[in-house]
Amino acid sequence: MSDTPSPPVMPDSTVTLRPVVKANLRALFTLDVTEDQQSYVAPNAWSIAEAAYSDGAWQRAIYADETPVGYSLVAIDEETPRYYLWRFMIDHRYQRNGFARAAMELVIDHVRSLPGATEFFLSYVPGDHSPKGFYERVGFADTGQVMGIERVMRLELA
Repeated sequence: MSDTPSPPVMPDSTVTLRPVVKANLRALFTLDVTEDQQSYVAPNAWSIAEAAYSDGAWQRAIYADETPVGYSLVAIDEETPRYYLWRFMIDHRYQRNGFARAAMELVIDHVRSLPGATEFFLSYVPGDHSPKGFYERVGFADTGQVMGIERVMRLELA
């Protein structure tokens, strides 16, 4: 693992999804959302640990060019089939550059390619700084379902 600074990230950087590997773990562990957003998403270290011990977890580092800027985790159950966005975040330093939308489109494209994928689910905690508006802008709609304190949203893929 290297402690060399990442190259600068520009709003026109190319966004890609890459496997979570030893070489990018440290960078992913240091990514964080704004203080106002911290109650809406678990830290990446926690998410990566959960994914390591969960069947059907598909996790990806979100890169802008060669810089890790975020993290995504999808729960995949091909038998049902049911696909669920478990975690999604963009570091506070890289928000408002279009990286979240570009990354989410790549995640959605991946889920669309999975067996029997006709819908994609997620949940969010309501509140002043929740990601609900972002999820609506990329096509998710509230289902009216509640899981604990979280509201469930659905994206039709067909």
